[in-house]
Amino acid sequence: MRTAGDRKELTVPISPASSLKCIQFYLNDFALLWTDSRLNTWGMNFLKSLTMRNTGNNNAKRDTNVELLNGDANETPTLEEIRSWAQSFDAVMKSARGRKKFREFLRSEYSEENLMFWMACEDLQKESNSASVEEKARLIYEDFISILSPKEVSLDSKVRETVNSNMMTPDIHTFDEAQQSIYILMHRDSFPRFINSKMFRNLMEAASSKES
Repeated sequence: MRTAGDRKELTVPISPASSLKCIQFYLNDFALLWTDSRLNTWGMNFLKSLTMRNTGNNNAKRDTNVELLNGDANETPTLEEIRSWAQSFDAVMKSARGRKKFREFLRSEYSEENLMFWMACEDLQKESNSASVEEKARLIYEDFISILSPKEVSLDSKVRETVNSNMMTPDIHTFDEAQQSIYILMHRDSFPRFINSKMFRNLMEAASSKES
């Protein structure tokens, strides 16, 4: 196995046009060198600048992904619908109102990024324009995969390596494995707490009172 001590000096091209390919190609090197004292301040700042590039110009696109959580989400859920959520995580995720309430719960647990990542992947899978696919994949990577992002989702090393490899030629399936991993995490970890939470009980009681 190679170690950081065995590696040659890392030379990173700084052309703006090569920024995305650069961060993709050197991501594994960066991971190996992260704890190496030879990784100087310049290198860290450079890699951070790649991740943060065009943040201002991309805010609208990120907001568009957020809006995917809405749909008919502003309508009050019925008691029958809420009861279906208690029985099935799939029912929650297929309902705009369900996703909205689940998102509110995740926000209270500081794990809202899991649902946002899942929804962004759903949006990517509906895209047909190749240029838009590459742009959306880059935004998803920056927002949810990058180790420099405050919204980084938790992925094991194998899944992360798959994503890094897929990002060399991104398509609508680039994050499929990662999306499934986060879906399972939410199902097993967050969903049971959601349906047993005070928030969910209050939601059920409010719907019951309205229909009685």
